[in-house]
Amino acid sequence: MDKKDFAIDVGFGFAEPEKIAKAFGLAKLPQDKGYIVIWTTTPWTIPGNQALNVHPDYDYNLVETERGLLILAADLQESSLARYKLGGKTLASCKGKALELIAFQHPFYERLSPVYLGEYVALDTGTGIVHSAPAYGVEDFDSCRRYGMKDAQILTPVMGDGKYVSSLPFFGGMMIWKANPEIVKKMDETGTLFHSEDYVHSYMHCWRHKTPIIYRASTQWFASMDAPPGFKGEKPAESLRATALRGIGNTRFYPDWGQARLHGMIKNRPDWTLSRQRQWGVPMPFFIHKETNELHPRTLELLEQVAQRVEQGGIEAWQTLDAKDLLGAEAEQYVKIKDTLDVWFDSGSTHQTVMGGPGAHASGAGSHGADLQFPADLYLEGSDQHRGWFHSSLLVSCMLNGVPPYKGLLTHGFVVDGHGRKMSKSMGNVIAPQKVSDTLGAEVLRLWVAATDYSGELSISDEILKRVVEGYRRIRNTLRFLLANTADFDPKAHALPVEDWLEIDRYALALAQRLQQEMVRDYDNYDFHFVAQKLQAFCSEDLGGFYLDILKDRLYTAGKDSKARRSAQNALHQILQRLVRLMAPILSFTAEEIWAIAGDGEAAASVFTHTWDEYPAAGGSPELLERWTKIRGVRAEVQKQLEEARVAGKIGSSLQAEVEVRASGDKLALLQSLQDDLRFVLITSSAVLTPVAAAADEAVIVKASAHAKCERCWHYREDVGADADHPGLCGRCVSNLYGAGEPREHA
Repeated sequence: MDKKDFAIDVGFGFAEPEKIAKAFGLAKLPQDKGYIVIWTTTPWTIPGNQALNVHPDYDYNLVETERGLLILAADLQESSLARYKLGGKTLASCKGKALELIAFQHPFYERLSPVYLGEYVALDTGTGIVHSAPAYGVEDFDSCRRYGMKDAQILTPVMGDGKYVSSLPFFGGMMIWKANPEIVKKMDETGTLFHSEDYVHSYMHCWRHKTPIIYRASTQWFASMDAPPGFKGEKPAESLRATALRGIGNTRFYPDWGQARLHGMIKNRPDWTLSRQRQWGVPMPFFIHKETNELHPRTLELLEQVAQRVEQGGIEAWQTLDAKDLLGAEAEQYVKIKDTLDVWFDSGSTHQTVMGGPGAHASGAGSHGADLQFPADLYLEGSDQHRGWFHSSLLVSCMLNGVPPYKGLLTHGFVVDGHGRKMSKSMGNVIAPQKVSDTLGAEVLRLWVAATDYSGELSISDEILKRVVEGYRRIRNTLRFLLANTADFDPKAHALPVEDWLEIDRYALALAQRLQQEMVRDYDNYDFHFVAQKLQAFCSEDLGGFYLDILKDRLYTAGKDSKARRSAQNALHQILQRLVRLMAPILSFTAEEIWAIAGDGEAAASVFTHTWDEYPAAGGSPELLERWTKIRGVRAEVQKQLEEARVAGKIGSSLQAEVEVRASGDKLALLQSLQDDLRFVLITSSAVLTPVAAAADEAVIVKASAHAKCERCWHYREDVGADADHPGLCGRCVSNLYGAGEPREHA
């Protein structure tokens, strides 16, 4: 947000004139009085100044003015002098690197500020010299550390409440924002203020309180990523970073790009700051020696004692604890730490509570003892958790166990509306899950989730849900057909060996076997949208659009206990039993509903007590699949011609048509193998196969049948009424009802 501050130009007095003269190639300065001038919009940081920064490759001028000698960046000299209302004469120039380590006098404290080189110094505004307060700026902090400044040497006069420490000369106890004008006034008194003006600029604010915030260095606890020099304790054989990166390499990611994302974050991240200066949260119950800053030598023992007190009295037990209760007389020598743990450490350590570490499940450790194993098979959350829960869980487990707490990571996107916009109450585009469940049913909501590629954003709208409803309806209608047509089927009494089935039934079984293999593989890879796509395609295309369409004639017209009908029912039963298992993880309520009706002799048991079931061997499945794929190709050609005849008004249903298929070569041989069953595959009353010499002569001829329609099977046949006792039936239906029944081999 915008904030109005003082923009000031401040001079740091010459303290080492001989070194300055040498830097500018002069034997001696014409006068000792002079300043290197900085520009800043944060006067409150001047009390914490400990250095100055210049760019090593920029040109800096020594300028003679009526206020003494000034050092300014050459490119900003003119604008700076105009701001100060001063004239000036350039005496000499040098590169910034020549000024390195020359010390200058602080504007109002008796201390020196050396010049450090910084690539981040810019020439877009100011003087080209930046004042450095390492406690209040990341770049300043890094620069001073790079030049050897120790943590204990960094001045931190601003406390956590935004006030200066009481011991700070001139401004002790003041809030920094109220101190700003007083600091400007003090520099004016010391003669170091060259310019001051109100300055409106974009400044960081707390998003919740809408108040300005500051950077502030403070003592923290860290998890070292690389165990650098100065690491307190025994340096591990392998750094935490290396252990975590190795663990990432051994983890499966869904989708794959998650691995590169997490790897990059761990590879480039700084040390993990574990502590937070908050009044709430899990405490870090440490006691630090007042003089040495060392942990109490009995820290592990004290941790256990504090844990027991927290277990008895809640988290407040630490906050209200008097150090004397644990340390006795030693309490006078120690400070009780008030820091709390980073909440990401809380969530990142849950695996240790739930599962324990390696081998813990065997010994009964963890919340559920031997029921759970370490590591977890899968962690799953939104894609933002690569820098959150996935990240912290990885680091905590690598600290404790040397391996990640998971074998696989699954990340998903976030739900957006049909236009890809984030859902917002103000935009009125929120679709509540409960509303979808109440109006369309929980299965539709589940199917939408499964059918959506979660690796990106998940779009939802009323229009999208309408399509999901249609998809669910197709699946449900297919399953209803399977149930209805196996209602009188008893697997124990009516089972047939697969080799005795009709060929198309064996083909349908082969299709279902292939579907199961593909869907199980997709489940294993958490590719649920592929599972949903294949389930819908199988029900609508392979079953509804082909197999069941052909099968209706045999199921409805063949003898009740005929081999032709029982063969079909055997196939339908096998497909139904496996299909309900395959869909159960997605369409759970529908699967359970079906299982209660046709649960393979175990209607009382839940489908979820079962696993994938192997299909009976179909025999020659690859050959069957190839053969019937070609037959379906011919059928598609015929259906196209039938549709054109229907549109032209030549026929009504396909059974009203008689088809002549002119074929050659392999196609001819393929169709000849079907014999009279070709008409059932094409769903026409007649199908004549005519050999031709070449593929160029191949064609499909469609004409309307001139025969009567059988009132039972609806086929148009020459022999309708041939039996005087049954004038409305064709010969095939008479045989199926009162005779030996029709023989079928293929369809």
